[in-house]
Amino acid sequence: MFYIYILECADKTYYTGYTNDLDVRLKRHNEGLASKYTRSRLPVKIAWSKRCKDKSAAMSMEAKIKQLTRKEKEKLVYRGC
Repeated sequence: MFYIYILECADKTYYTGYTNDLDVRLKRHNEGLASKYTRSRLPVKIAWSKRCKDKSAAMSMEAKIKQLTRKEKEKLVYRGC
């Protein structure tokens, strides 16, 4: 099982990624070990996540979300759509 997720960083920016273990990945982000981008924007929290059937689906959805504007990501986060 894989997950796609959006983190909200301490500076209110968003970071999108995928993982097979959401809890471990969030912990690693907050330890500064998961992403260069989030390392300087700690702490981070999960703003949105969705389960995907496999890694390929998660990677595809991640790429699509990264193409969204901030406003579109906010709609996703706040509406859960």
